[in-house]
Amino acid sequence: MTFPLRRALAATATTGVLLLAATACSDDSSEQAPATSSASSSAPASGQPQTSASANPTGSDRSTPMDIRVTIDGQSVEATLNGSPAARDLASLLPLTLDLEDFHGTERIADPPRKLTTKNAPEPQTPKTGDLTYYAPWGNVAIFYKDGPSASQDLLVLGHIDADANLLSGADRITIEAAS
Repeated sequence: MTFPLRRALAATATTGVLLLAATACSDDSSEQAPATSSASSSAPASGQPQTSASANPTGSDRSTPMDIRVTIDGQSVEATLNGSPAARDLASLLPLTLDLEDFHGTERIADPPRKLTTKNAPEPQTPKTGDLTYYAPWGNVAIFYKDGPSASQDLLVLGHIDADANLLSGADRITIEAAS
C-alpha cells in the first residue's frame, strides 16, 4: 500500500472513530484529566488546563513562540515551537534526539517516545518547508523539507525550523532542546 493511500485510510478511520467518540461523550467529560499518551481526538475540548488557547483557537492564539535549540546532523539551527498544547507537550519531552527517515519525498519523520496531546488542536494549515509537525494517527513528528500538499485535521504544526531545505532533506538525526 502506498504511503499517501495509507495516510488517507488512517485519516478516514480516525475521523470515524472521532465521530463515534464525540457522539458517545457528554459535556461532563471535561472533568477528566487530559490524556497525553493518546492521540485519539483532535477535536477541541473544554477544561484543558495550562492552555492559553480558546475552545476554537485561531492562528494568533498559538503564536506565543518558545525558542528551542535544534541540532541537525551536528549543525545548530534556529527554531521555535508555537504555543499550541501539542507543542507544549513536545517541549515536556525535551531534550530529545530522534533518528529521521524520509517520507514521500517531502518530509523527514521520527517517532517520539510517546504520543502527544491533540486537545485544543489549532485550525489545520498546509505545512511549509521548515515546519515541525505532528501526525496524530501515527504519533510521529515530521520536518517538512518541501511544502506539504494540503491542510489536514490530523497534521498539527508545532513550530518552525529555520534551516535550508537541502539540510532538512538529508537530515538523519535531530536533537531538540529547550533554549536556555
